[in-house]
Amino acid sequence: MSNTSSSSSEGGGDEGSGPSSPAPRRNGEPSSSRRRSAEAVWPEHFVEAVAIRVASDAAASAGRLAAAPALASFFQVCSTWRAVSRSELLWREVSHLVFNRHRPLRPSWREEFVRLHRTARNFRLRRNAHHHVLPPSSEHCTRLAVSDDRLAAGFLDGSVALFDLPTCQLLITYPPNLTRERLGRFSQSISGVILLLDRLVFASQDGDVHVADALDPPSWPARRSHVGSLMEDGTLVDFSGDNIRWVGLYAGVPGRSFRIWNSENEHVLFVGGSLTDPDSVAGWHLLTDLAGPSLGRARVGQPGTVMVACTGSRLQAIDDTGDVLNEVGFGREAVVDCVDACEGSVLVVDVRGTARVRQAHTLEELCRFNTVRRRDASLPGAVTGCMNWGYVLLCFGDGVIRVWDAATGEFLYRFRERIGEAGVVVASYRHVAAWSRGTGLHLWDFGDDLFD
Repeated sequence: MSNTSSSSSEGGGDEGSGPSSPAPRRNGEPSSSRRRSAEAVWPEHFVEAVAIRVASDAAASAGRLAAAPALASFFQVCSTWRAVSRSELLWREVSHLVFNRHRPLRPSWREEFVRLHRTARNFRLRRNAHHHVLPPSSEHCTRLAVSDDRLAAGFLDGSVALFDLPTCQLLITYPPNLTRERLGRFSQSISGVILLLDRLVFASQDGDVHVADALDPPSWPARRSHVGSLMEDGTLVDFSGDNIRWVGLYAGVPGRSFRIWNSENEHVLFVGGSLTDPDSVAGWHLLTDLAGPSLGRARVGQPGTVMVACTGSRLQAIDDTGDVLNEVGFGREAVVDCVDACEGSVLVVDVRGTARVRQAHTLEELCRFNTVRRRDASLPGAVTGCMNWGYVLLCFGDGVIRVWDAATGEFLYRFRERIGEAGVVVASYRHVAAWSRGTGLHLWDFGDDLFD
């Protein structure tokens, strides 16, 4: 049997090759055996949509750092596909889907995506610059908040300090309200700090909420947005939020565990809930004694839709109308200083050192890992932690911050600096801040511009 091949000449194949031979090709018509170019088949808007899907799928399956290599390979196919890499719409969508970024800090969205990717890579590889922002003082830091360009610290005396980043220069200090009648030594202790795009919001244990309406430059003085009522609501145990909702967790008056605000107009949306009812007496004790265990933490688990709150015995997810979406009870007591939420995930660590990452709405367990905590019975609460967009950070009694992958539970590394026992640890996409009574306020910067 002989093999028959079609001719590549303009005249077509051999006439005696049988019925399977291709028909003669007209002048200028592409050969059916020739692979058509992507320019002839793929419209630019379609290529753009496929590129976005490629980046999103890569990030979902292999982590955010996989999106950039996937796009780089995608753009090598042909010149038309490479031209799509100049689309601002493409980079805006990819930055949103992969890194949840809605506002660029660089002139273009492509530059913003590069910045985010390089910062994420620095975080993964422990490449950072450490700054000692403040020495220790008698007025201990109770709450921290950090963003791309600001760091805010709230203190035991009711004052709040705002710093510029990355210079760590003190911009302004908001003093406590000395005209406010104090009920208990620590009634003005800061119980929550929120750094928004253009505002600083902070609250004290007596329930007062203050707002500084501008950050560049910082407005002075901060106005009181909400006047607290200890007799009516109890002690404001924790306060947090974002650009859509603020949430306060109270203890002291049964049936009033939560207060939820609309962040835009500062109107109260909901008051109620029973999460902290068993801790009512302990809530009053916070006004005179902060040495005991933390009562609870409240966070915005999913922007605009889900708030999560945790005590030592229960974790609840509620919506902004106060309806309980889901609830989880703890067989082993939770370490309340190790409760945090970010981008739809919630971190809870128990007293045995088991960390669980849950989905904010359903509270379904996504990841579990053992922190290999030092088993020192004299330090039952000597662990403080937080989470950001992809990592869990925990500081134990030995003063070392350790980092795990929040998606897989893989242990990654330790920070080089030993800061002593930490009272507060917070993290953003780029920064980690921690306060230690022994060494003061620390900042780690993982910015993309540090190692050019």
